[in-house]
Amino acid sequence: MTIEEFQNDIIEEFSMYDDWMDKYGYLIELGNDLEPLDAKDKNDQNLIKGCQSRVWLVADLVDGKIIFKGESDAVIVKGLVALLLRVVSGRTPKEILDNELHFIDDLGLKQNLSPTRSNGLLAMMKQIRLYAVAYDRILEKG
Repeated sequence: MTIEEFQNDIIEEFSMYDDWMDKYGYLIELGNDLEPLDAKDKNDQNLIKGCQSRVWLVADLVDGKIIFKGESDAVIVKGLVALLLRVVSGRTPKEILDNELHFIDDLGLKQNLSPTRSNGLLAMMKQIRLYAVAYDRILEKG
């Protein structure tokens, strides 16, 4: 599936819920299903700056694709991490750079999160793009 198809699937999944309490519940459920990070990866180098809660994001280049792993110490934010990783993990750097992550806006997530969580979400998205830029340069150099 393409990044666009994954985003459309997520939008469809969230459309099943009528109110934001149910959507938050679904986010928490997604976060609970997220594979925990190894303790060694929960370090300052992998910590996302700009998040109120603690969020760690790890990216490894494997066979030309970026494999992301992440975790948070806050349940809703952990669900946001799970959503983002579902869309971008296993993608080439070019795929990530060539696609806008519009599902965040389409779901109304930014408007329905606290300002600090919304800023943290933007910080996570920025870090994902930075990893994609860095790995894209590595691949170009061969």
